[in-house]
Amino acid sequence: MPFFHILVLAAIQGITEFLPISSSGHLLVIPTITGWADQGQTIDIAVHVGTLVAVVAYFRKDVQEIVLAFLRPTDSSRVEGRRLGWHILIASIPVVIAGGAMYYFIQGELRSILLVAGTTIIFGLFLGWADKNFPVTKKIGTISVLDSFVIGLFQVLSLLPGTSRSGITMSAARMRGLSRSDGAHFSMLLSIPTILGAGTLAAYHLIKMGDTDVGLDAVLAGVISCLVAFLVISLLMRWIEKIGFTPFIIYRLILGVLLLALYFAT
Repeated sequence: MPFFHILVLAAIQGITEFLPISSSGHLLVIPTITGWADQGQTIDIAVHVGTLVAVVAYFRKDVQEIVLAFLRPTDSSRVEGRRLGWHILIASIPVVIAGGAMYYFIQGELRSILLVAGTTIIFGLFLGWADKNFPVTKKIGTISVLDSFVIGLFQVLSLLPGTSRSGITMSAARMRGLSRSDGAHFSMLLSIPTILGAGTLAAYHLIKMGDTDVGLDAVLAGVISCLVAFLVISLLMRWIEKIGFTPFIIYRLILGVLLLALYFAT
């Protein structure tokens, strides 16, 4: 694969994975818009692994606290880390079940420009509605089991390309009373088991098909997506309370309209 193609694909994955604008939707439509050959699952997995490394690196203190809390279950000083870890696990249950059941179906019939256009517009508007209509009533450290489970249920919708995993979980977090920054924080921590699970399932599928060749292209794509994603996470967490979701909603509406135009023009 030409280096420029790798650079574009990896950068877009790194930018869109944690912004509420859908990474899977972008990776799906790039080959259609540019005329490039589909990048294939190996590159898809590589760029997702890159973003996984980025989010673990950025939230390394939270990850360390959660891991130590579970390794030391009797340590009373690790209560908050243990509590956050359980909330992440609870929120991950719905998408693990749904993702495992729907994986092969989604890889086929649902990979369409029309679907991406529709979900991009609909869930962009939904994000704006949730942000506007639900006041901030709690912190990430005070969410309930019901809060985390509801956010997890909404995350199932991200199995539809174009929905945006981060966008739909941030929407659900706002509906449950979390601030933009706390919602983004929980959404990104929740991405760790989600990306890990999806990547493992996709890798298993490739191994089953006999495609185990991981070349320089995949390694390069993973490194680029990791670096870009780390920068994006840093900027988002720093500015989300100030800029809000409006720029992302406008972008989604414009992108959705352009995709509709592309679909009906071809």
